[in-house]
Amino acid sequence: MGESTALTQSWSVGNPCQYVKLNVGGSLHYTTIGTLTKHDTMLRAMFSGRMEILTDSEGWVLIDRCGKHFGILLNFLRDGQVSLPENPKDVAELLAEAKYYCITGLTDLCEQTIKRKQRETEPICRVPLITSLKEEQLLLNATSKPVVKLLINRHNNKYSYTSTSDDNLLKNIELFDKLALRFSGRLLFIKDVIGSSEICCWSFFGHGKKIAEVCCTSIVYATDKKHTKVEFPEARIYEETLNIILYENRNPPDQELMQATSTRGAVSGMSSYTSDEEEERSGLARLRSNKQNNQ
Repeated sequence: MGESTALTQSWSVGNPCQYVKLNVGGSLHYTTIGTLTKHDTMLRAMFSGRMEILTDSEGWVLIDRCGKHFGILLNFLRDGQVSLPENPKDVAELLAEAKYYCITGLTDLCEQTIKRKQRETEPICRVPLITSLKEEQLLLNATSKPVVKLLINRHNNKYSYTSTSDDNLLKNIELFDKLALRFSGRLLFIKDVIGSSEICCWSFFGHGKKIAEVCCTSIVYATDKKHTKVEFPEARIYEETLNIILYENRNPPDQELMQATSTRGAVSGMSSYTSDEEEERSGLARLRSNKQNNQ
């Protein structure tokens, strides 16, 4: 190709069927004046006599843009629709070119496709892993959803675990994951792996305040040493999860409804649960009953 020169005259519209040779960043294209001026775009302005254009000695119209996706632009001008690339990066590049040439229809199509692909690639369930108390508080304040938090601190091994503790710890984690999938659109689930000295503890928040707590650990005293016992109070966790759903709306839940769905009565503040304490009480009650029967 010869040396390029800038025309001092605007392009003459001429016959719409007249072919034009385009050199877009080294990518060569043939098209007609009718295609280039079919829609209200920058290309119409270039080839309708309103703008000066640059050509080389062989008559190629030079456009200083990347020509990678220019063929798709031409097809959209011809047909009003086009198949977009599968690669999101290519769609983003095409969007930039469509905006440059002011091709509104193609711009809208690219933006809609990008949003759809983002929705498709976003995980259905997001479980934040908090790194500090400040971050936890920010999450609680930012969300309008009720919150279920599981504190897992396996590294806290001050005392030896009982034989079933490791299995129960895993069961708590598995239940948390299942609940997070089941209620991902309604509740916010967060994990805390750096928190307090607790080993396994569930917390339930409504309207930014802690409503209930299920502690799954206790200390068991043996003859020679102490043991750490991790329990899996599955029914209790399900109960508190269902109760916390009552806090989905901005208005506080009805107290009668809370009382009807709670074995402990109306939940006006934080409640706690330690299964070992209940087991101990029930065990003492059985001992008293047996003594009375024996007497």
